[in-house]
Amino acid sequence: MIKDTANWIDDYLLDELGITPVIPSKTNEARDVRPVTFDKRSYRRRSIVECLIGWLKESRRIATRFEKTAINFGGMVKLAFIHRYFRIPGI
Repeated sequence: MIKDTANWIDDYLLDELGITPVIPSKTNEARDVRPVTFDKRSYRRRSIVECLIGWLKESRRIATRFEKTAINFGGMVKLAFIHRYFRIPGI
């Protein structure tokens, strides 16, 4: 049953959305069953995006979305990046 679930997800990503999945197989799975081989380089690049999102969630104002409009929220995200770039302590 679990193999069927993973197969339909892989098929949906590949065929309908045109996305190449970069999630590795489990150690207890047959690695040659999946239609896509594991790309270690893409998986490492994926971690950069995950770390960025994790860092943004540390900013309370962004994580709780105090700003309700898209323009104000985008401005706060830009301000968080500027803060991170200059590493201004205490803001």
